[in-house]
Amino acid sequence: MGILIIIYILLFVIFFLIAIAVAQIKLAGMNVKDFWSFVEANQVLDKLYLFAKKYQSLDVREQLIFLKEAERVFDAFDKVPSILWEEDYQKYMEVLNTYKDIKMLRWASN
Repeated sequence: MGILIIIYILLFVIFFLIAIAVAQIKLAGMNVKDFWSFVEANQVLDKLYLFAKKYQSLDVREQLIFLKEAERVFDAFDKVPSILWEEDYQKYMEVLNTYKDIKMLRWASN
């Protein structure tokens, strides 16, 4: 009986913490879905940052994948306030510059 009460208390605390997190996201003026896509995009940004360092050695297929993933990251980052991603600003700008360079190369080749 005592273990069952502890489990109920722990579940209540977990749901309470989730509710507080959702409330804070809503108070910041964001949707939970947008915030979650930002969290996922932040992980992708790290991978794209590594690709951005060596974009000139990417083949056409890899460049297209880079462009597609970068657009998803940009969309996710645009939906959240910039204060959330201040620490990733340098990575974001590096990926954005590489994105622009690849787009210009592809435009020039067409």
